[in-house]
Amino acid sequence: MSDEKYTEDRERPPRQDRGMDVQMDGRDGEDRGGRGGKGKVFFKKKVCKFCVQKLKIDYKDADVLRRFITERGKILPRRITGTCAKHQRALALNIKRARSIALLPFVAE
Repeated sequence: MSDEKYTEDRERPPRQDRGMDVQMDGRDGEDRGGRGGKGKVFFKKKVCKFCVQKLKIDYKDADVLRRFITERGKILPRRITGTCAKHQRALALNIKRARSIALLPFVAE
């Protein structure tokens, strides 16, 4: 059936050449921050620190909890820290507990 669609007696639809398109600048693989070449960008899979090292999350350990908040006091998301869902929930709860007894700041000063 696909052979019947474009036979030699029919004219093919015009192809759009995107190589000269102004809107596509920087997307052709040549200007990728010095990496060059085309291909997928691979990243290292983040692993949960608490699962791997068998750490316990404790609200009294402010130094460990401080690594999971920003300088402004926001809790970092899972996609940034690499923690699993189970430990991210426990982490958020313990950060909130540490804030309430003034071990961690609510906001930056």
